[in-house]
Amino acid sequence: MTAVVTPAATGALTVDDREAAVCALLVSRGQLKDSDLNRARRLHEEAPEGTLTALLARLGLVSERDLAEAWSELLGVPLLAARDAPEMPPAEPELSLRFLKQQHVVPVREGEDDLALVVADPADPYPLQAVELAAGRPVALRIGLRSEIDDLIERYYGTGRSAMGTIVENLGGEASEEDDVEHLRDLASEAPVIRLVNLILQRAVEQRASDVHIEPFENRLKVRYRIDGVLHEVEAPPSSSTAAVISRVKIMAKLNIAERRLPQDGRIQLRVQGKELDLRVSTVPTAYGESVVMRILDRESVVFDFASLGFTPQFEARFVEVLERPNGILLVTGPTGSGKTTTLYTALSRINTPDVKIITVEDPVEYQLEGINQIQVKPQIGLDFANALRSIMRQDPDVIMIGEMRDLETCRIAIQSALTGHLVLSTLHTNSAAGGVTRLLDMGVEDYLLGSTVNAILAQRLVRRLDPETAIPYEPAPEVIAEFELDKYTDERPIRLWKPGSSAANPTGYRGRRAIVEFLVMSEALRRLVMQHADASEIERAARAEGMRTMYEDGIAKAVAGVTTLEEVLRVTQEG
Repeated sequence: MTAVVTPAATGALTVDDREAAVCALLVSRGQLKDSDLNRARRLHEEAPEGTLTALLARLGLVSERDLAEAWSELLGVPLLAARDAPEMPPAEPELSLRFLKQQHVVPVREGEDDLALVVADPADPYPLQAVELAAGRPVALRIGLRSEIDDLIERYYGTGRSAMGTIVENLGGEASEEDDVEHLRDLASEAPVIRLVNLILQRAVEQRASDVHIEPFENRLKVRYRIDGVLHEVEAPPSSSTAAVISRVKIMAKLNIAERRLPQDGRIQLRVQGKELDLRVSTVPTAYGESVVMRILDRESVVFDFASLGFTPQFEARFVEVLERPNGILLVTGPTGSGKTTTLYTALSRINTPDVKIITVEDPVEYQLEGINQIQVKPQIGLDFANALRSIMRQDPDVIMIGEMRDLETCRIAIQSALTGHLVLSTLHTNSAAGGVTRLLDMGVEDYLLGSTVNAILAQRLVRRLDPETAIPYEPAPEVIAEFELDKYTDERPIRLWKPGSSAANPTGYRGRRAIVEFLVMSEALRRLVMQHADASEIERAARAEGMRTMYEDGIAKAVAGVTTLEEVLRVTQEG
C-alpha cells in the first residue's frame, strides 16, 4: 500500500512558508538567482494569480526539473516520470478534462486500490483536496514535470498528442524552400513556430544536451540531441514545418534567410529554463534543405576545475608542474569533441593571476574568461591565426593560447614565441600524445625546434560518467579480469566493475562526462627520439618506460574505480 501524503501530512507549514523553503533550496543550489526571485516576487504581488513557484517556471527563471526535484526533496514525495506512469488511467474518479488541464494534474493508479495524483505545483492544495473529495478517499501526492503531466493528460484523455503535437495542430500553412523570403519570414514569426523552436531548445536543456541537430530528409524532419557525447533521436515537428522551423532558427541567429546555398555560422544568446545560454549555430545546405546544428554553451554551469574534468590529484600535480613552467609549448590533443578546449580553459584559469598577461587566439571564443584577452579570428577579413599571433607578440604577453595548430606558419610562430620566453598552449587533432610529435614533424616543423620547445603533450577522450546514485556493482568473470588485467588497477578483492542503473530522472544511468588522459612529458631520451624522427609507437614505448600511463590504462583504472563502465572505455579508445 502506498504511503498516503495529504496536505496536512506535508507539514504544518503554510503555502507561503513551503514556497519560501523551495525557493531557498533552489537559490542555495545555484539553480535560481536572488535577483530573479525578487523580480518574480514583485510580479506575483502585482498579479497574485497562481503560486510563486508556478510563476518562476512559467517565466523560465528555473527549469521544470529543478523545481520538481526541489519540491520532491522538501516534501519527501516521489518524483513520477511520465514514462513510469501506467498505460491506462484509473477508472475512477471521473474528472473533467478542463480541470486537469487548468490545474496541470493527472490521477494515476499505482496499485489495485491506490490512487496517486501527479501535480506540477504542490504549493496549491486545491487540486488534491478536489480530487480527494471526488474520489471519496485519501489520495497520494506525486510530483511531476508540468510538460510531462500535460503529455500524460493527452495520452489518457485526449487524442494522444504530445505538447509538440498540440503546437503543430495550430501551425499555419506549409512552407517550402521555394517560398519567397517574406512569406518564410512571416511563417517563422508566427506564435506556433516560435513555440515549436522554444520547445525543442527547452527539451534540449532539460536533457542536458550539448548539441541540437535539426536535419531535413525527403519525407521527414529529424531532431537529435547529443547527450553526454551520444546522439539520441527525439520527437520532431512534421516535415511540412521544415522551412519555417529552420527559418526561425536563422532569424534568431541573425543569419540571412534568403541564402540557402552556402553554409552560414551565427550565434544566439537567450535564456531557457533559468539558464543563460550561448548557442553556436551552423547551417549547411543538403539535398533536402538546410541542416542546422546548434552547440549549446551553458555559461553559468561550466566549471573550470581539474577534479571535475577527471584529473586525479597525482595527475593534476604533474600537469600543473609543467603548466607553471615559464616558457615552452604545452599541447592538448584529441579528436573533435574530446574536451580539449575545456582543459585549456581550466589550465588558463589556474595560471590567471594579476601578474600574468594572457592572450588567446580562438575560433570561436567559446567562453569569456575574466582577466584574459581573447581574440576571435575572422579569416574573411584577413585575421587568421598566423596574423593574429604576429600582432599579439607586440602586446607583451606572458602566456599565449592558440585555439588550434592548423598550419606550418602558425606552428613556427608558436615555436618562436616559446623560444623567446613565452608559455604557449594549443591543441592538435591527433589520436595519441606520441602522435602529436609525429604530426608536427609531418607538418614540416624542424626536429631540433620541436625537441627544444615542446614541454609536454596531453591526449584525452571523454567517457560518460556513471550516475553514482543508480550505478550497479558486479563481479566480472575471471576471463574478463584476465583479459583486461584488472587486478593491476586495484588491491580490492573481489574485483568489482559497475554498470549503469536507471531512474525516472535519469533513464540512461549516466550523468556528465569525465576525461581519460595520457600525459607525455618530454625528457632527454624522448628528445633524442624526436631528433631521430622515430615513429609514434617508438616514442610511446619510451614514454611508457618512463612511467606514462596510456589513455586505455587510465580508462580501465576509472572503470575499476566506478567512475565509468568498461564498455565506455573500450568505445572511446578503440574508435581512435
